[in-house]
Amino acid sequence: QVQLLESGGGLVQAGGYLRLSCAGSGRTFSDSARGWFRQAPGKEREFVGAITWGDNTYDADSVEGRCAIARDNAKNTVSVQMNNLHPVDTGVYYCAATTVRFRAAVSDSEQEYDYWGQGAQVAVTL
Repeated sequence: QVQLLESGGGLVQAGGYLRLSCAGSGRTFSDSARGWFRQAPGKEREFVGAITWGDNTYDADSVEGRCAIARDNAKNTVSVQMNNLHPVDTGVYYCAATTVRFRAAVSDSEQEYDYWGQGAQVAVTL
């Protein structure tokens, strides 16, 4: 059974940072893109960023410059660190993975991702 499991998150003060990790099991994702999405209360899920199999990263405009995504293929994990958090960064953060192999670019569309984690709650307080 393929699973993605996020860890990290919790309560963070504004101006602080979050670091989430996502561990994959059941198959390797070393040859495909992995993404991060988030869903704020009362809003639709939105793209945060992603990393290609070749370690190229892409961020959404809403987090550009504050987000760092990395992968560790040996551990089958992907992580995201976001700095200078604002209350609007509050939400449930999801990791995702595509099964399309060796694609040079990533997609910001949920439909392009085949596996999803259960989500990790992040709350940013003033």
